[in-house]
Amino acid sequence: MKTRCGWAEGQFDEYVKYHDEEWGLPVHDDKVHFEFLILEGAQAGLSWATILKKRDGYRTAFSNFDPARVAQYDEKKILELIDYPGIVRNKLKIRGAVNNAKRFLEIQKEFGSFDNYIWRFVGGSPINGHRKNMSEVPATTAESDALSKDLKKRGFKFVGSTVIYAHMQACGLVNDHAVDCFRHKEVM
Repeated sequence: MKTRCGWAEGQFDEYVKYHDEEWGLPVHDDKVHFEFLILEGAQAGLSWATILKKRDGYRTAFSNFDPARVAQYDEKKILELIDYPGIVRNKLKIRGAVNNAKRFLEIQKEFGSFDNYIWRFVGGSPINGHRKNMSEVPATTAESDALSKDLKKRGFKFVGSTVIYAHMQACGLVNDHAVDCFRHKEVM
């Protein structure tokens, strides 16, 4: 029997698998960063379970999370996505994802990769939260505040500090696995 973070206990299989295999693992792949920017932005105001259940729909709707393709989406494609049942059909979030694809490409051009850009906000290494339980996990940090502010300055949408902290957790910029969780040491 593995000890997991409290938020993953008793959840549906995909949720537990996400915790066990992805969450908190340091990401250095721009495509994965882009995927989580779309998914975390879509989650704003919703539960992660809702988004996780629609992940395959997002993969289909957003060209397998290819930012160059998503950046080319026109009004017709945006309207199609608003009617697509496989995702959260919020027109502001969909338009935000298309906008963010364009901004994402600008960052890649400026920094060589989105990965080079984002890891600067944590000094190039994951921050180890050393959390005993989930009640100790903050909604935001100084690092997520700074990253959010910079992304907004660059024109990104749906990148408030809480959304960005969730991205940092998902992509391993911060290790918020509880210290007794079997994944805590594995992702460092």
